[in-house]
Amino acid sequence: MKIIIINGPNLNLLGKREPEIYGQQTFEDYFTGLKNKYPNIELVYFHSNIEGELISKIQEAGFIYDGIILNAAAYTHTSVGIGDAVKAISTPVIEVHISNTFSRETFRHQSYISANAKGVIIGFGLKSYELALQAFLS
Repeated sequence: MKIIIINGPNLNLLGKREPEIYGQQTFEDYFTGLKNKYPNIELVYFHSNIEGELISKIQEAGFIYDGIILNAAAYTHTSVGIGDAVKAISTPVIEVHISNTFSRETFRHQSYISANAKGVIIGFGLKSYELALQAFLS
């Protein structure tokens, strides 16, 4: 099985950015642990702060991977383009968020991705990624 994790803006700052919300672990350290825990799965990681690069990666991965775990971060709430990219591909997408977006600012309650995602996992910290991975495995 081949799964790609695609992360959007500011997630490269995990471990530094608002640790009371996002924790103190870097995503790179978390990803290394995830790969070690699931050695039989080909896990790939991509990050960009740029909306167009995220769309291009979704389009590229959307016909060759078995699953996409997508945390579009702030673009979740603003990007019709990312939502359209998810709708246009055949690979299933699970939308994830580290924090409970519904316990935060009102603008974070809207997602342009959810309607076209296989599922949504919100609010379990970095564990949200593993929960998405487990959903693909079951």
